[in-house]
Amino acid sequence: MSFDIFVMQAFNGLSLFTVLVLMALGLAIVFGLMGVINMAHGEIMALGAYMTYLTATAVTAAAPALMPAYLPIGIVVSFAVTFAFGYLLERTMIRFLYDRPLDTMLATWGLSLVMQQAFRVIFGPKEVGVPTVSWLDGAWNMTEGIQIPLSRIFIVFLTLAVGAGVWWLLYRTRMGLRVRAVMQNRAMSGAAGIDTDRVDRFTFAFGCGLAGIAGSAFTMLASTGPVTGQQYIVDTFIVVVFGGIESLLGTFFSAFLIAQMQSWLEFTLSGSMAKATILLLIIVLLYFRPNGLFASKVRRG
Repeated sequence: MSFDIFVMQAFNGLSLFTVLVLMALGLAIVFGLMGVINMAHGEIMALGAYMTYLTATAVTAAAPALMPAYLPIGIVVSFAVTFAFGYLLERTMIRFLYDRPLDTMLATWGLSLVMQQAFRVIFGPKEVGVPTVSWLDGAWNMTEGIQIPLSRIFIVFLTLAVGAGVWWLLYRTRMGLRVRAVMQNRAMSGAAGIDTDRVDRFTFAFGCGLAGIAGSAFTMLASTGPVTGQQYIVDTFIVVVFGGIESLLGTFFSAFLIAQMQSWLEFTLSGSMAKATILLLIIVLLYFRPNGLFASKVRRG
């Protein structure tokens, strides 16, 4: 295998890693804190992608001169809309289903179907795409045979920035301290005066906001359709479980490992065989480490 092919396959895996980890971060926080199995997480990602598409469309129509800046605006809009949607969803449905994981899974799966149909009605059944901003148009010529798109390099740095932001929020702010306290022992946190309901509202909304950022990043990799989210939801859950619930390091490592395995296996096998092989390997590894690679030692209350 030539060096050029090796680098390109590794970078393809890195591109998949960025989407997986952005989705998995939000899901890991929600799943780890609240035990909520949100089957609509993929559709929330698609909502973020559609918000970026609407931002590009609005800027093109109203202020074409701002097109070079539409992407940062779209990322902020995607986060804000999905954060608000997550907050509303937690208040109207999720909070009534705590400690009922099967009911939560069925309810959010039904919500995902409703959202898919809403996307078809509002945006149409065909996939939509966004234009590439001028400062991300083109590629970095690493060597004569290796060209890496600037948009994908931007997504990598966006992912690192979001990961650093999540770490700062959880480990350097009072809200993050409350989130980690509730995650470790909900009963004792409530007894200590922490408003656990408020923490739940914020956490679920923030997790949805991270999915919105993932959707915005996804628009730079591919077009968006009504079933876009379903293509990643299973892989995202695998990343969270394999890495270890509540472990940010595990989420990053698991997403990177799975993305690289999928990139290389798809290069040598078919797409379906690659996914089946990865799933089999993860099942075997989870047999020996059922709590994931980086399981946190926490006390439940």
